[in-house]
Amino acid sequence: MDEQQFHQRADEALEDLNTALMAAAENYGFDVDFQSGALTIEFEEPPSKFVVSPNTPVRQIWVSALSRSFKLDWDDEAQVFVYPETGESLQLLIGKVISEHLGADIFV
Repeated sequence: MDEQQFHQRADEALEDLNTALMAAAENYGFDVDFQSGALTIEFEEPPSKFVVSPNTPVRQIWVSALSRSFKLDWDDEAQVFVYPETGESLQLLIGKVISEHLGADIFV
């Protein structure tokens, strides 16, 4: 995948995730901010911040959450970014880490 394709796919993935998170944010008490190609999820209780951003040189989306770094690769077959260790899509992974942080099942 070339740089332009990566940017297009990453932008679409983050825009879709932002839309899904905005719908859930009001119900679960967190804030979502999507600026300059990076998405930030902030929690008041317990205080924390997750960051989702593209890493162009390696053609991955990186997620910093729960004191960990998750590096997602593009899956041509599924047409989504996936976390190779579990096969979870970006949205499933984010839903899982938010659920773990809040102690409640969150679906995005």
